[in-house]
Amino acid sequence: MIIPPSPHSSIRADRVTHWLRRRLGRTVALACLAALLLPGPGQWLRHAHSLPHTELPLHTAPLLLSLVLFSAGLQVPVRALGQLLRRPRALLAGLLLHLGTPLLIIPLVAFLLRRSPDTDGGSGLVTAMILIVAMPVAAGATVWTGKRDGDQPTMVGLVLASTLVSPLTIPATVGALAPLLSGGYTDALGTAGHTVNSGFALTQVVLPCAAGLACRPALSVRGLGDALHWVTPVALAGSLVLTYTNASGALGAVLAHPRPLLLIAAPVVAAAVCALSFAVGRLAARVLRLDAPAASSLTLACGMNNSSASAVLITTTLPDKPHLLLPVLAYGLFQKTAANRVVRMTRPRRPPCPVP
Repeated sequence: MIIPPSPHSSIRADRVTHWLRRRLGRTVALACLAALLLPGPGQWLRHAHSLPHTELPLHTAPLLLSLVLFSAGLQVPVRALGQLLRRPRALLAGLLLHLGTPLLIIPLVAFLLRRSPDTDGGSGLVTAMILIVAMPVAAGATVWTGKRDGDQPTMVGLVLASTLVSPLTIPATVGALAPLLSGGYTDALGTAGHTVNSGFALTQVVLPCAAGLACRPALSVRGLGDALHWVTPVALAGSLVLTYTNASGALGAVLAHPRPLLLIAAPVVAAAVCALSFAVGRLAARVLRLDAPAASSLTLACGMNNSSASAVLITTTLPDKPHLLLPVLAYGLFQKTAANRVVRMTRPRRPPCPVP
């Protein structure tokens, strides 16, 4: 006999979800602080472990990423995407800009870093940035448009479209930008690109999201509500554990082998790439004369990338280069801050109340 969840437990789950969403930036910062003060559990989670009584290896980070993307797919109102057939301009522009913006920004950043005192000409930072901007639009972008009067169907369409084409676009972006690197980082990026070609984008990004999309219409209205009551807070908690795990690898490597220049350069470069990406989206929205909700979605599509997927890719394919996670973590924090500013700036003005 299946016992349905009590209304009180569902209310508590909703409160946890609301609390986490309102304080997502702070909780991510706390997860990074926990990784700095107590990195041991995170270091343990970064490595594969066999299930009890089996030889099957269990990789925590990919499982957490799949949970987050499954939850994102489950929350997508697929029927709302029908509105995009009547207004496809913002969707097409957002997808093209998301794919084309890295080809404009990364060469500029690489050119500036070659004049830095770094021994590898900034190739490590450029490698990390390439693996970030090559990823599809972050599923969390839909949360930001949902907070304000955003164009939710366009944002959902951009997340889904960029995710579905990612098995083709990630290798293409990596291959186009790889000549900017020097030294061993060219081979490192090639290793990551080979993993993507071997099915990383399909199995770790597309399939979990597609599974969530497929489950949504199969559930009744009540069943979907009950599922969202529990899947959403668990996925949010999973994303924080994933951040803590990745931060433990990055900060642990920095503490073991201190690199002051990297500690300064990583957030600076991440902030620059993030700011330029959002600026390109903002400028394009003005050129296209989009309304405020569509402009918000277009801007977020340019600046918000699935940094969790890039962190998992680095963890699984480049375990000997955990310092590459540092700019990835910094970018994840900056893009959330910038997204909050975008949805505030592009909120449509409401007409003043008439004076009686």
